[in-house]
Amino acid sequence: MLVALLKTLRPRQWIKNLFVAVPLMFGQKLDDPVSLMITAGAVALFCMISGCVYILNDLVDVEKDRAHPVKRNRPIPSGQLPPPIARGFAVVMVPLCLGLGYFLEPKYALTLGAYFGLNLAYSFRLKNVAYLDVLLIATGFILRVLAGAFALTLPPSPWLLACTGLLAMFLGFGKRAHELGSGGEAASKQREALARYRPDALRWILHTLAVITVVVYVLYTRSEHVAEIFGTDKLQYTVIFPIVGILRFIHLATTRHEAESPTEEMLKDPLFMINFVLWLGLTAAILYGIL
Repeated sequence: MLVALLKTLRPRQWIKNLFVAVPLMFGQKLDDPVSLMITAGAVALFCMISGCVYILNDLVDVEKDRAHPVKRNRPIPSGQLPPPIARGFAVVMVPLCLGLGYFLEPKYALTLGAYFGLNLAYSFRLKNVAYLDVLLIATGFILRVLAGAFALTLPPSPWLLACTGLLAMFLGFGKRAHELGSGGEAASKQREALARYRPDALRWILHTLAVITVVVYVLYTRSEHVAEIFGTDKLQYTVIFPIVGILRFIHLATTRHEAESPTEEMLKDPLFMINFVLWLGLTAAILYGIL
């Protein structure tokens, strides 16, 4: 039962909550033990609250998931985890997480609550609205970055919020393009909003967002904000890595039709991950004066 509950919380998806730690890195707090502990707690609470969201998603979609060739094996639709137990766990954990979040920082708790409320609206109705569904997912990533900044009482960077939102929309629409391309008519039965997406429109949106995301990141690296906060213009040397990563994701989303999700596929792709690690290492070296 515990194993089934853990699977339903989707630990593989918790990597998304590392966006909560973005302000830690760009706020130059990686070498501060107190900030590390606060951010670790903030990430952990987001992991648990997002896990409760996945529980609610599975409870709402249980009949659709039973018709899906892969998702029917999840604990709730397969019967491994009884719905009353899953529902009871979420009812207990959500207020507990919000209470601990308030203890950490009231603004953080407010953002955590906003994230949970947004996902409730998404799970019960708005995920069926084409295009709005991806915008709501992107808003969730922006809330993660905001929460990380509030937890550390740092002023949120408009540039980082813009880059986060654009990147999340790019990944979200890429996932929809992959689902539509690999699932055919059956995909729209499993995800209602897909019936209102069009492959040509998604391709246009995906490539447009790719260009805009790169342009905004380039402008950020060359902005006065970076020069004033970090005292260097070397961040512009990292631009090549987002370009490679974005192009690689487009390739994965449009060619790996057998994969369940292009976002999961990119985490298993050696080229994508090597590129990401190089970007992370070079960025950290520049921000902390190693280079």
